[in-house]
Amino acid sequence: MSATMLKVSGLKVAYGGIQAVKGVDFEVREGELVSLIGANGAGKTTTLKAITGTQPVAAGDIEFFGRSIKGQGPWDLVKQGLVMVPEGRGTFTRMSITENLLMGAFVRRDREIDADIERVFGIFPRLQERRNQLAGTMSGGEQQMLAMGRALMARPKVLLLDEPSMGLSPLMVDKIFEVVADIHQRGTTILLVEQNASRALELANRGYVMDSGEITMSGEAKALLADPKVRAAYLGE
Repeated sequence: MSATMLKVSGLKVAYGGIQAVKGVDFEVREGELVSLIGANGAGKTTTLKAITGTQPVAAGDIEFFGRSIKGQGPWDLVKQGLVMVPEGRGTFTRMSITENLLMGAFVRRDREIDADIERVFGIFPRLQERRNQLAGTMSGGEQQMLAMGRALMARPKVLLLDEPSMGLSPLMVDKIFEVVADIHQRGTTILLVEQNASRALELANRGYVMDSGEITMSGEAKALLADPKVRAAYLGE
């Protein structure tokens, strides 16, 4: 069995008096693509924010390569290889595509940054065609590609993707999921948070179902995809 890279144990997160995440447990092993699915408001994004240090943890622990990272800030976590593409993309709209990619490498001091930009352009040819274009003038799908490329510039050991298909056209959704599969096949371990349960589970090795702040089901992705409860609740069947 592959080594566990990310482990979440008894995680609780609260907003004021409202408990948004109620003691969840899950793990991501080396080389896996794990999908965390659930309806809007289930607590998926809050869970990612807690993992990446942008939302305080009320209880529980988060381990990265066997060491607790609870309470550490995003800067330290990116340096360790835990990198998130946030919901809403968060590109630097007044900077060019190339400048956005360079921002993704802000924690690095090596001499391979330019080579990695070219690797990102190999994954996203559309970005290469428009490398000097301002990010704010791009379509939503193109900005999603840029956000993913920027995250890859940090050389993630685990890449967290929060709702990468949200708000995109069906054609662009297809492209984004193709790219997620490609990034995984190139060796990047991925935790994918996604409302599009069918597409997320089709890509994944394993999956977790989140509902009202709790993990209600887990297992091999193919088994979850075939489960009547999952199909009724999340696939409209």
